[in-house]
Amino acid sequence: MPPSRRIPVSVGIDVGTTNTKVVAIDRYGVVMARAGRPTPRDATDLSVRAESVLDAVEDMVLEVCGDLLEVQALSVAGVGEDGVLVDAHLNPLTPALTWYDPRRREIFDALADHLHGDDTFDVEIDPVCSMVGWVWARRWEASDAAQGWVSLTDLAAARWARRPFLSDTLAPRTGAWRSRDRAWAVPRVEATLGDPALLPPVVAAGEVLGGVACDAFRDAGILAPDAVTVAGGHDHPIAAWGVRQMLPGAVLDSMGTAEVVVARDGSDAGHRRPHVDIAPAIRQSGVTLLHVEELARNVQWASREPEVADEIRALLVGSRAPLEVWEAGYFVRGARGGVAPAYAKDAPRDPRVRASAVLGALAVAGRDAVDVVSPGATERGVVRLAGGWVR
Repeated sequence: MPPSRRIPVSVGIDVGTTNTKVVAIDRYGVVMARAGRPTPRDATDLSVRAESVLDAVEDMVLEVCGDLLEVQALSVAGVGEDGVLVDAHLNPLTPALTWYDPRRREIFDALADHLHGDDTFDVEIDPVCSMVGWVWARRWEASDAAQGWVSLTDLAAARWARRPFLSDTLAPRTGAWRSRDRAWAVPRVEATLGDPALLPPVVAAGEVLGGVACDAFRDAGILAPDAVTVAGGHDHPIAAWGVRQMLPGAVLDSMGTAEVVVARDGSDAGHRRPHVDIAPAIRQSGVTLLHVEELARNVQWASREPEVADEIRALLVGSRAPLEVWEAGYFVRGARGGVAPAYAKDAPRDPRVRASAVLGALAVAGRDAVDVVSPGATERGVVRLAGGWVR
């Protein structure tokens, strides 16, 4: 089919913890095609081979466009904390340490005494922060050749635009960025990454980065002559921004591998509150408020017992009703940074009780997270759910 007859679309990519998705929409917001695959992981541990992610993304863009669609714009959102050291051509030199990898805990514990925090930082420091991944990446022999660091989410767009960058919704997830000053905390960077010059320029979500330099796309005839690459960023704030375009003031409960409840404060507040992270608001004034809980890992942990897994499935599909034990304290949720879940000593062994306790505790955490972010929100509308767990 001649390129002139292709339907023009914008293509969005979500590099998620569990799955990577690609969707094409037309000028009216109608979904024209979509694809998804498990996010590639190393065969021996939890790390991510960035080149495998790039290959999967480009394959899915080609699959989505086929012989019908023409790309006018590409943008990538995704996981907040993972990243890689790169050479001068933006080729990855190290794997990415996933945000939930238990190895982060030991690295963080060794750093904690040297990273004194205050509420002017965008996030509370913990093992999830990108800084911990920086320390791990520097242990690789290939790191000596590094010319920069790029987030896993931004890497594809950086390659297409032929320029390194970091979205301003991802910079806070490093633990070394203050949005109020739009500046790095150099002592934190030097203590973890080493040279601050390795960090790319921070750009606003939605900024046009440049064209799309991708031979595979060009050879397949799917690129418009003036196709552009647009900065994306952290998936949860971007999803919340999208929801608020349809429902102004909405609070988003984004239920992915992590559960993140997101609201907006239009007051340009420069300080965060306990248990609430902040990031720049997208395409408007103010800040984004985020409260993060682990979701999938807790369910996966409980599902190691086959009988409990069966009961969890039955509760999720509605074929059984949960027992009212969600606030009994039978289940202790796993926390960010690899802290393991556990049952309380007095937790019954009955599979239905355990399944109800696990899902109930997670539901209560989600409910409470809405209350945590809401006092700071200048808009409090309806709560909407999105993400893979909504299904």
